[in-house]
Amino acid sequence: MTKLALYFRLIRADKPIGILLLLWPTLWALWMATGGKPDPFILTIFVIGTALMRSSGCAINDYADRDFDKHVKRTAERPLTSGRIKSWEALMVAGVLAACAFLLVIPLNALTKQLSVLALIIAASYPYFKRFFAIPQAYLGIAFGFGIPMAFAAVTGAVPAVAWWLLVANVFWAVAYDTEYAMVDRDDDIKLGMRTSAITFGRFDVAAVMLCYGAALAIDLVCGWTLGLRWYFVGGIALAAGIALYHYTLIRARDRMQCFAAFRHNNWLGAAIFIGVALDYAIG
Repeated sequence: MTKLALYFRLIRADKPIGILLLLWPTLWALWMATGGKPDPFILTIFVIGTALMRSSGCAINDYADRDFDKHVKRTAERPLTSGRIKSWEALMVAGVLAACAFLLVIPLNALTKQLSVLALIIAASYPYFKRFFAIPQAYLGIAFGFGIPMAFAAVTGAVPAVAWWLLVANVFWAVAYDTEYAMVDRDDDIKLGMRTSAITFGRFDVAAVMLCYGAALAIDLVCGWTLGLRWYFVGGIALAAGIALYHYTLIRARDRMQCFAAFRHNNWLGAAIFIGVALDYAIG
């Protein structure tokens, strides 16, 4: 396998689910901030920037976890963990991608640039939260949702309260889907002494996931209604709730592969909300 192919695996270019889970909240925010009419230039910046930052985050995460991943069945063959690339290469890839992402926001206003620096700090520090924070998935939710305040800042030059509430909703959503992900690796994480929400919630893990879905969707609903979104948006939230209930059928037995399937399926939950938002502005 060539170096380029290994770098592509390092940044999970073959597994775009992570990019999509960052992209959907960013798109919700862009549509809400612009009344359903995002500027194509700003939209392009955020779509490409989201992909670059997620890819950079993957490289940073693998660097931070390089001594742990070799003991986890799902991650033992990652390029850095397996020794096919060096630690400095992972840092180089992460740095180049983060720099490219920052170059994209240069045409935007000062507040957006400032928030982009904060977003980078949060993304880079997330892997280390698993060492001591009982629910690192909540911190991940901030990292994965920081496109929300950045989108409002880029469009309006400010971050209104509704943007921060949307970020709170994204934290609950991230705890839900990343707990499903953590349920896959729970046995390995316990052996390694890692901290995850799946371990912290224990036998209440499934209930916690569903409560987090409920909180996320309820906050999203209130935020959208406050911004004037109505019945198409409500339909999108209802569809997302139905998807969350389907996830319950996948995770209730705590089967590893079913939990992983539920995690991946969150792409459709995010898409359902976006479709509701977009339709409401287009024809509502």
